[in-house]
Formats: sequence, structure tokens, C-alpha cells
Amino acid sequence: MKERILHHHQQLIQDKIDVFRDMTSGLTEDAQNDAKGSAGDKHETALSMMHIEQEKLNHKLKEILDQKAILDKIDASANHTKIALGSLVQANEMLLFISAALPKITVDDKTIIAVSPQSPLGSKLMGNEVGFEFEINTTKFKIESVL
Repeated sequence: MKERILHHHQQLIQDKIDVFRDMTSGLTEDAQNDAKGSAGDKHETALSMMHIEQEKLNHKLKEILDQKAILDKIDASANHTKIALGSLVQANEMLLFISAALPKITVDDKTIIAVSPQSPLGSKLMGNEVGFEFEINTTKFKIESVL
């Protein structure tokens, strides 16, 4: 199951990377086309706006590439007794995948929540094992299983 979860997240990330790269190249192309047929203040403003938009896209792309790098470190075939990067944890009847902060997904009719090890929940989980109990924001958690 971890392999399917990891593959699903990798595909999600790759799709985002492709979209952002397409948007960035589209802006570059627009800037080149605008440079051929424009002059004056309107031209400078348009180029400036495109440059700002391109910087925003590059920043988002970097964030996504960082998430991809985290996913690339995960060995989905590894079984863990203590929670680590790549662990699939069942706690309070929730399935938590320790990876990067990514959108909720459904695999085999089960909802999977991707949790970053740096998040409050992830940092409490890291290094612990089945039976560990803890509390975050008045919600009590108990680790039921670790894969």
C-alpha cells in the first residue's frame, strides 16, 4: 500500500511541476513576443508584471521540487518499527504518511493524510512506536500501527 501512496504523491508532484514549467515558459514566450511589438511605458509595465509573475512561479516551483526531493528519499518497501520518513502510521483511525505536507488522497478506499516530519503532528510522531500516546490541541492521539 505504501508503494501506491508514494506513487500517487509522486504523480501529483510531477503534474504540478509540469504545469508550473509550462506556465513559466508561456510567460517567457509572451515577454519575447511583447518585446517585438511594443514600446514605451506600457511595454515596460507589462514586462515588469510578467517578470514578477515569473518570480512567483519560480518560487512555487522550487517549493514543489523540494517536496519531490523528500519523496525521492522514501523507500516505500521499508518496514519501520519506529516512525521515520516514509512510515505509514495509523493513529485514531487515521492513516498518516510521513513525507511532505501534501493534499489528502484516497487509496484503496482509505483516506491518507501526508504529514511533514516538521509539522506539529509529524514532530510528535517521529521516532515513536505502536502504543505511544500524545496530545495536540486537546486532541489525544494513540499510535495503533506503523508500517
